[in-house]
Amino acid sequence: MKQINKVTKAVFPVAGFGTRFLPATKAMPKELLPIVDKPLIQYAVEEAIAAGIDTLIFVTGRNKRAIEDHFDANVELETMLRMKGQDAQADMVRNIVPSGVQCIFVRQAEPLGLGHAILCGERAVGGDPFAVLLADDFLTDYEPGVTADLVNAFSESGKSQLSVMEVNGPDISKYGVVIPNDTDTGIMGMIEKPDAKAAPSNLASVGRYVFNNDIFDTLRGISAGSGGEIQLADAINLHAQKGLVETVFLNGRRFDCGVVSGFIEATVHKYGKGKF
Repeated sequence: MKQINKVTKAVFPVAGFGTRFLPATKAMPKELLPIVDKPLIQYAVEEAIAAGIDTLIFVTGRNKRAIEDHFDANVELETMLRMKGQDAQADMVRNIVPSGVQCIFVRQAEPLGLGHAILCGERAVGGDPFAVLLADDFLTDYEPGVTADLVNAFSESGKSQLSVMEVNGPDISKYGVVIPNDTDTGIMGMIEKPDAKAAPSNLASVGRYVFNNDIFDTLRGISAGSGGEIQLADAINLHAQKGLVETVFLNGRRFDCGVVSGFIEATVHKYGKGKF
């Protein structure tokens, strides 16, 4: 029986411009916009760590240095807080990334699509399986988290895993939609943003994945799609056609924080639950 390697690495594509949030994102990364008092990207990082991941690979771009600073130590701030007797806050700042968890930062020189961003993390990933978390998809109200579900499913079958949710009506055309097979979890393919009337199912892929390392070879081999970008959905579709992809149904709540309305809804939801 083939040994299945444990998933201990995660890639966070954070190189986008965040144009929907201008002018707020002119100088500040969208991923650092806070849901109440915690940046979007930190929620995703905490979800990854809860899944047993100890190597965090951030694929960044221009004007994203603030993300590095957020996950780096800030000795001056900690010292000031302790001098004022604010030890709890100092401990919180120090433990944004727990001991034993490593952060690696890689630059994506050009915005050539999500598939290309993941390719930029290949050397840091090495030959291991890995998770991908898109911070725009804010997932809440479920512990230990969606990534933990994907990691557990991968450990059972060794196949790449997608998080999916039901989307009914015309909004299905906003997503990558999976083509189910005759098993409970396997899929035969994926179609990116199909016409709602032609969608093969009501199961939409959301921004959490676990991949085997062979996804890199596939991403290198596919042609650029719309806008000259390398599309992750195209690579997933090819692997699904070979029976190499399974799905895990989304637990908890999902908010699309890539758009202003979703970001506001997430903030109101968190504020209403007293998570601040």
